[in-house]
Amino acid sequence: MANAPAAPVRVRFCPSPTGNPHVGLVRTALFNWAFARHHQGTLVFRIEDTDAARDSEESYQQLLDSMRWLGLDWDEGPEIGGPHAPYRQSQRMDLYKDVAEKLLAAGYAYPCYCTTEELDTRRDAARAAGKPSGYDGHCRDLTAEQKAAYEAEGRSSIVRFRMPDEAITFTDLVRGDITVQPENVPDYGIVRANGAPLYTLVNPVDDALMEITHVLRGEDLLSSTPRQIALYRALIELGIAKGTPAFGHLPYVMGEGNKKLSKRDPQASLNLYRERGFLPEGLLNYLSLLGWSIAEDRDIFSMDELIAAFDIEDVNANPARFDLKKCEHINAEHIRKLDVKAFAEACGPWLQAPFAPWAPEAFDAEKWTAIAPYAQTRVTVLSDITDNVDFLFLDEPVEDEASWTKAMKGDPAALLTTARAHLEAADWSDPESLKNAVLTAGEAHGLKLGKAQAPVRVAVTGRTVGLPLFESLQILGREKSLARVDAALAKLTA
Repeated sequence: MANAPAAPVRVRFCPSPTGNPHVGLVRTALFNWAFARHHQGTLVFRIEDTDAARDSEESYQQLLDSMRWLGLDWDEGPEIGGPHAPYRQSQRMDLYKDVAEKLLAAGYAYPCYCTTEELDTRRDAARAAGKPSGYDGHCRDLTAEQKAAYEAEGRSSIVRFRMPDEAITFTDLVRGDITVQPENVPDYGIVRANGAPLYTLVNPVDDALMEITHVLRGEDLLSSTPRQIALYRALIELGIAKGTPAFGHLPYVMGEGNKKLSKRDPQASLNLYRERGFLPEGLLNYLSLLGWSIAEDRDIFSMDELIAAFDIEDVNANPARFDLKKCEHINAEHIRKLDVKAFAEACGPWLQAPFAPWAPEAFDAEKWTAIAPYAQTRVTVLSDITDNVDFLFLDEPVEDEASWTKAMKGDPAALLTTARAHLEAADWSDPESLKNAVLTAGEAHGLKLGKAQAPVRVAVTGRTVGLPLFESLQILGREKSLARVDAALAKLTA
């Protein structure tokens, strides 16, 4: 375990409201949240919404709703406020304009009049000569006369930050010491020609003004870190920043075909997991394992245990593979840990429209309460509950021809006839009595219990797989269960 940071920890989660939240974004939020909570620090929730063409209010509301659903609470940000408000970049434009003007005045930045065509031509020439193809500093040291000449031509200009002509070295909390040579980090744009600030300016300026101590983010942003460190040094000189934060870059999350998981991949969408009925604790437990572990021989733990154990320096730099089956397994384990009353309540949305195929008045709360403890041991996600209990609330069981064909082999009519007779005489207050009835019927036909109960299960529930059969029969009741066996016999002899 790493030593506690000297200064109070302040981390930030700063998504852009563009589209639905995805699991990679959630993993970043989770690690920041866990790091802040572990060190009794502050999590700042900031919205990076300077891209008017892509940002949307709907996506912004989805971000807030997702964080609340996941239980990732924040200490400063939307709906809470804080000493560094506002926390939406679209409301902080005057701050960025002021900083950009100060950088220009102090010589840390300069106007660049190069056209896109000129930049492309020079880049192509650099590549052909085997040289770095980044910006070549063409406008770096323009005289006042040269600037005036460009402006007289009607050229617009962007603002570029002037990178130092020296290597930049920093210690990544995940990857160790990293050194980047100046030729690999050319001067870069911080303000568009229309005056709109770029991510390269607003992100580090906000981190500086909000006194962020640790920047924990995805590996895809590692290449921007040397540029931001140089900008921080300028902001410190200008009295805008108090210091440079520590950086930690989280490993890529890989999807199918060992490719980086994209927000366009279906399994990346957070909404998918909410709709399927993953528990927030189960999903977060799994996502925390994408680059980190609590112990070599342990995968299941609570959020409190995660907080107690988590530190960024324990994160592995190697890419992490998203395994949906393991994610489902971990979620199932968290479902098993619920109090049965909490489980029954959590299943609520999947027991009513639009998920439930039965009429609202057909739902029997007493039967649901009775079956819930058995269902809790079988489902992987909460949405599984609908198919597992529909036989209780439908007038007739579902018609699943694959299940029917699989179960009704040999002489199913003879078996069901015998089973019905024994079931009719059984004690329906005791599932063990119902089991013995089917067992005895199977023995009469030379079948073991597994083979004997399959036709009964399909006759009553419609499926070959489901909740414990004899408890299900008891809860459905003698009259309905026997009526369904009779209906199956009629179908077999039709």
